[in-house]
Amino acid sequence: MTLFEQLSAYQPCCEQENADQALMLRYLATFPDNILTRNNPMAHITASAWVVTPKRDKVLMVYHNIYNSWSWTGGHADGEDDLLDVALREVKEETGLKNIRPVTEDIWSLEILSVAAHTRRGEFVSAHLHLNVTYLIEADESEALRVNPDENSGVRWFSADEVAERSSESEMRVVYRKLMEKLAT
Repeated sequence: MTLFEQLSAYQPCCEQENADQALMLRYLATFPDNILTRNNPMAHITASAWVVTPKRDKVLMVYHNIYNSWSWTGGHADGEDDLLDVALREVKEETGLKNIRPVTEDIWSLEILSVAAHTRRGEFVSAHLHLNVTYLIEADESEALRVNPDENSGVRWFSADEVAERSSESEMRVVYRKLMEKLAT
């Protein structure tokens, strides 16, 4: 199934996802040649993972160096159209976990995220949008964690009730609360 078909088949859980799904499908149709790469400076596809314990009582987060905030794991598609693979790779790279598994291979959540202008590895990056696809991933909290100093300065499990408050980004708190509500249903 193509990414367009996957996004089309996704059933939004709320108004935000409904609106974001429509816009993401428009972007995919309008920019099929570069929406999966950073060559599209206005918006491009990213994949994130909401990593939970089997009991669903904890969420794994990393302390993101660019945003100075606790956040989920994730990254750019960089040309790959298998976004689940992107999300899984990012979890492993950012946390050191080896034994992770998707709860489902289906998209679990959609978000369009605004990214402020910043400097990354000495280069200026203009403000842009991340057309983000999120997957629900399960991991064992007893497995060893590792910081990836290129991207984060902390990796840790948080209880479900403290996840949103750990983020210093107010716009991401809304996303994390939505994800926790979805997890509870």
